[in-house]
Amino acid sequence: MAQVNSRSSRTRAVFRCSECGWETAKWVGRCGECQTWGSVAETAVTPMRTAPAPVSSRAVPIGEVAVSESAFRPSGVPELDRVLGGGLVPGAVILLAGEPGVGKSTLLLEVAAQTARHERALYVSGEESASQVRLRADRTGAVRPDLFLAAETDLGAVLTHIEQVRPKLLVVDSVQTISASGAEGVPGGVTQVKEVAAALVRTAKTHDITTIIVGHVTKDGSIAGPRVLEHLVDVVLGFEGDRNSRFRMVRALKNRFGPIDEVGCFDLSADGIVAVADPSGLFVESHHHPVPGTCVAVTMEGRRPMLAEVQALVVGSPLERPRRTTSGLDGSRVAMVLAVLERHCRIRLHTYDVFVSTVGGARLTEPASDLAVAVAIASAASGAVAPRGVVAMGEIGLAGELRRVRDLPQRIAEAARLGFQVAIVPARGGKTVQRQVDGMRVIEVPDVFSALELIRATAPAAPDPKHRPQLHLAPSEPVTS
Repeated sequence: MAQVNSRSSRTRAVFRCSECGWETAKWVGRCGECQTWGSVAETAVTPMRTAPAPVSSRAVPIGEVAVSESAFRPSGVPELDRVLGGGLVPGAVILLAGEPGVGKSTLLLEVAAQTARHERALYVSGEESASQVRLRADRTGAVRPDLFLAAETDLGAVLTHIEQVRPKLLVVDSVQTISASGAEGVPGGVTQVKEVAAALVRTAKTHDITTIIVGHVTKDGSIAGPRVLEHLVDVVLGFEGDRNSRFRMVRALKNRFGPIDEVGCFDLSADGIVAVADPSGLFVESHHHPVPGTCVAVTMEGRRPMLAEVQALVVGSPLERPRRTTSGLDGSRVAMVLAVLERHCRIRLHTYDVFVSTVGGARLTEPASDLAVAVAIASAASGAVAPRGVVAMGEIGLAGELRRVRDLPQRIAEAARLGFQVAIVPARGGKTVQRQVDGMRVIEVPDVFSALELIRATAPAAPDPKHRPQLHLAPSEPVTS
């Protein structure tokens, strides 16, 4: 009995999720972290006691620590440097996650090729063979003498390649395919991913190697594997993009060396991936003649203002419950805008199908695009043509008021740079005010009704008055199309 008590004091039982590594003291059917059913199982844990050991370097005052060794160096891809805060840092570990086929491997192969112009780079592929990666390099022009390529799935073999090549940049594609022989579980499991990531982080810090690790994502868009993976690395980047569009965005989710509100824009094609320094033109359509149902919004992606066109279509519905379809916009946000238009602007849409979309695959998630959505829907409902050269930005409240948005001067300056002449923005007080800013006529309006009345007053004549009547709004009269 004494031996049993001694053994139980050395080990304890916990219940651990096999998907994300979450631990609990008792068994549950559903993981409290990743919400996966049936993934929690009992695991024996042996506590470890660590004795003091010799230090690798003595502790010094923080003012005596040299920062020259951790200076940024350009990656060769300006948009990626923008997101990272200036470039690659020696010894930094970067996790790049994204959906399959979004272009992660193409981007990192380009970064490795640009680095190989001046220093050695090692690209380790665990998902493709060396010949497959070479074919992509030939297609994108990424073949360099100092770019070394290895196809390995064993952690020990990867560490051996690092010792032999001594690169300044290491790319591992991907961490879920690399396995550690001394760890339990299958490749991609919680234990394996933690061991592989920890070994790569130790190697990067010891040899000052900038390491970029590719990570998979789950079906809901979160990074697959244990949450500790995001804590181990220095930078977490999310690679986003629509399969139906060539436009791609890299967004910083965590960054120990720079801001986390920056976004990099890229154009993915068969010839490779190219940085897009001015993406606003991709999301604004040029019409040969004025058409109803369109309005341009100014959104902020990180600290970068971008213009995007919102298009709306309103048609009579034969259904008892008319359809509300959105693309590139939050459906619940559009539903709120429709309710405000019907209640405060008397635009009756309960018998009409409403379709709202963005141009070029842009995704508008911030509330500042509410006013552009309202103008596009009101224009489509009445057939009135909104004037050219006008941008609208503002958050709409449930009472119909317009609320101020952040970074308004930067949005106005970007619209003026692209040739727009008028900006409709929320008013600081309760009155409509006009002023000149950066060569643009900025009109401040207090509520959405005043904004629509302003659009109606300045709208050009419709090409066909019979089929496109002018917008007429009155709080006491309904508007019909």
